[in-house]
Amino acid sequence: MVALCLLLVALVACGGRTTADPARAGVQRVLDRRAAAVLAHDATAYARTGTGTGFDHLSAIPLAAWSYRVRDVQRTGDTATADVELRYRVEGYDRGPVTAGRTVRLSRDDGGGWSVDSDRPAKESGQQPWDQGAVEVVRGTHSLVLGVGQSSAMLRRFADLADRAVPAVSDAWDGDWSRRVVVVVPRSVEGMAGLLGSPASSYRGIAAVTTGETGGREHAPADRIIVNPDAYGLLGSLGKQVVLTHETTHVATRADTTSATPLWLSEGYADWVGYRGSGRTAAQAAPELADAVAEGRVPARLPTDEDFGFTAEAQELARAYEGGWLACRMIAEQWGEDRLDAFYRSVGAHDKRVGAVEDALHEVLGTTPDDFTARWREYLRARLA
Repeated sequence: MVALCLLLVALVACGGRTTADPARAGVQRVLDRRAAAVLAHDATAYARTGTGTGFDHLSAIPLAAWSYRVRDVQRTGDTATADVELRYRVEGYDRGPVTAGRTVRLSRDDGGGWSVDSDRPAKESGQQPWDQGAVEVVRGTHSLVLGVGQSSAMLRRFADLADRAVPAVSDAWDGDWSRRVVVVVPRSVEGMAGLLGSPASSYRGIAAVTTGETGGREHAPADRIIVNPDAYGLLGSLGKQVVLTHETTHVATRADTTSATPLWLSEGYADWVGYRGSGRTAAQAAPELADAVAEGRVPARLPTDEDFGFTAEAQELARAYEGGWLACRMIAEQWGEDRLDAFYRSVGAHDKRVGAVEDALHEVLGTTPDDFTARWREYLRARLA
């Protein structure tokens, strides 16, 4: 037994505890110093930990926290590749941290410690804004805009739009939320796709998206509204405001949006807030569905989640959004806006999708799925004819 323990001592102690990995501990130490330099805005201290590339790209971002956690280290001689989790918070905006996987490559320095050679997004993770270039920051009353490759004037316009969106959302949604948003404006649709870790083809016609984890307030700490400047630039002034108000609504309702919430409700509610007070008629804001109804093709059911896929045909996707919007508009008109908010929260409060809408229809609106669908179809005929 003694011989066996001696044989395995490099890997496992006799008491069963694993021995510390000196390379992992050394990598963690240098990354801790690097994080401290970021928070202190100390370019010299940052450079002492290895490459200084990228420091100036993120120096304008107001950070409340920045840390690394080393998850694994693969070492080959005097070089190492570390699997790292980056966690950071933007001061005044994030209730909790943004987390991002990073791949950090290092080499042994002259003193025997580790030095960072590169820090890039992990294979399955999206880029961060500073990975795409120097981040310019514009502050609004209720917003913080992070831009890459955009003019200050353009970023100011986004801040103005967001500053109008936040009060509009607060006037409609009676839930608790931060009443502040972070908007990220990359250089192009390719930049948007890089931030989301997806192909650019998935977002060609999408003006903006909101990132964030659903499933309760503790899981919704750090939303980002990410703009596709190519598609957004094609919109008129009303369309630009509606889109940003729509995405801001997702930020506001995030804590009450769960896996039980169908997309017709979450997207429809966001559109309802976006168009609320715009003066647009149902037919003006839902042209694709209006054409279908005029041709006698009234949908037989509410849109499914699959109908909202980015790969769907443009007209089908438009009809899905329009159908969800009109369902929420109907609830607001026939039951009242307070009931619409209560219905939204009631659906999201369920642990799972099955039965969530049915229960909320019964408990909040006093109706059934069949009756609600029939009323919605009649509402489409009346408003879109």
